[in-house]
Amino acid sequence: MKNARIIRTTLLALCATLFWNANAQVHPNIVFILADDQGWGDLSINGNTNVRTPHIDRIGKEGAQFSRFYVSPLCAPTRAGLLTGRYHYRAGVWGVSNSREFMNLDEVTLADLLKSAGYSTGCFGKWHNGSQYPYHPNGRGFDEFYGMLSGHYANYFNTTVDHNGEPEKSTGYIADDLTSKAIGFIEKSKKAGKPFFCYIPYNTPHSPFQVPDENYNRVKVRGIKQFSDKKGEEDGETTITALAMSENIDDNVGRILKKLDDLKLTDNTIVIYLSDNGPNSWRWNGDMKGRKGTAGEGSVRVPFLIRWPGVIPAGKVVNGNAAYIDLLPTLIELTGVPTKKSGKPLDGISLQPALTKVAELPDRLLFLSINKNNSVRKGHYLYQSNELYDLAADPAQQHNIASGYPGLADSLRTAFDNWYADVYKNIDSTRSLPVGYSQFPKTVLPSQDAILHRSARGSLSYSASAPNSSWISNWSDTASYASWNVEVHTTGRYQVNIRYTSADAGDAFTIALNKSHISGSIPVAFDPPLIPSPDRVKRTAESYEKEFRTLKVGEMRLEKGKGELKLSATELKGGKFADIRSVELVLLK
Repeated sequence: MKNARIIRTTLLALCATLFWNANAQVHPNIVFILADDQGWGDLSINGNTNVRTPHIDRIGKEGAQFSRFYVSPLCAPTRAGLLTGRYHYRAGVWGVSNSREFMNLDEVTLADLLKSAGYSTGCFGKWHNGSQYPYHPNGRGFDEFYGMLSGHYANYFNTTVDHNGEPEKSTGYIADDLTSKAIGFIEKSKKAGKPFFCYIPYNTPHSPFQVPDENYNRVKVRGIKQFSDKKGEEDGETTITALAMSENIDDNVGRILKKLDDLKLTDNTIVIYLSDNGPNSWRWNGDMKGRKGTAGEGSVRVPFLIRWPGVIPAGKVVNGNAAYIDLLPTLIELTGVPTKKSGKPLDGISLQPALTKVAELPDRLLFLSINKNNSVRKGHYLYQSNELYDLAADPAQQHNIASGYPGLADSLRTAFDNWYADVYKNIDSTRSLPVGYSQFPKTVLPSQDAILHRSARGSLSYSASAPNSSWISNWSDTASYASWNVEVHTTGRYQVNIRYTSADAGDAFTIALNKSHISGSIPVAFDPPLIPSPDRVKRTAESYEKEFRTLKVGEMRLEKGKGELKLSATELKGGKFADIRSVELVLLK
């Protein structure tokens, strides 16, 4: 009997391997869906009775789900690791704003590899790994991009997004619109007869908390019956809206799965679903400790579902620790795409053996770190902030066992310190923004990438605590200024523009870079009201949206090389300089 089981298991593994190899030769399509700030507990497949996510759940039921899948505590670092197979520090990402989210240009992305193998590549959603070309998605392997380049966004209805380097108005609710564009890309790729990589990094349920009435009302009527372990700190409206946003994502995942069915692409398409970090508010999350950006399992353990019919067994549950750095090596092996030599070793491992064969995930150390939220995992042990937890016996992290296992705690602390010293040496805290590429003649230097120099008496600031959705505001003196560290790629003439709003005409300013400078003044007052935003919950981080006017200042010759581009106010007519959204430099032919 025992021998028969062994033979049967071996045959099944052999059949799965042969079937996988046959499919790999035709290069399967990939639909890679990433939610933003969605917790492990925000899906009904994980036991949350407050929410209904049947389409997302279907991916796990018809494919595999991982019991413990880990990401960074914040979004931009996770995105960099997903696309490179390397820890985000190695890729140069060490934050979420002020250019700290930019991915080093010598990194090879998943899109680069797939594109070189003949894939159509498209990204529809929140990029958050660099704005200016070649940091732009179109410079990182994506043929098509439609979405948001940075992090926080002001409005989710009928807003302005980037489409292959140019501004474009979105239609309706943002997640619905992104899905429509992704479906159009899938249809176009199918018609062209090319395999496709469709990356859909939604920007929901990240704040601001906005969602269509249909989704909100469904959750509101049902009510909330499961609560976080910090029920006293949980806000009911935030929970309802975040779960309604999750149900909206589920509706859109349903649209994508139906399109794959209708186009008869289901059997040859790998579909992946996960989130970039833990929940952005206190809500039910399986009693895990912590939330986004904090210490604990709740900050970094997220849902991970993957489906490939006929290759990945339906209903499979993969135990053990897997992480965001494993996605690139896994997809490269599943698709059979040859790797492009970059000279950079991968940190992740392929999960293919655990998905398609009878194999266990290897026992290894997993490191997670951002903004001093540091941890290392070895099997079911978690070392964090001089504390040690056995997650198998204590998943809620209630009992620090470091004193009982001093040798293990010391070894994990030493391992983390050595790892951190190794990966952090890749960080460039003085990154220069690229200007003047013929492929992208217009370079936008947005406010979030500026360095604000406030004088002793000045009040210069961003318009909100999250620079990514803000503008430069409260400019009350001529001693304060804003600057951008730039590197001009091409010597030549550049059209210089600023995007502004101002209650007064006549404010004067200069823009200077090395030996070049230009002066200008605000010709007309332009001070529109803020665009109404249908928030369900009062926002705490993002600015509201408003319209900015483009002022063509003039032409300036720039020499190739690095320098500080400096915007200075030289005369204030009304006691306050204009609000500035960006400076634009356009390479002229």
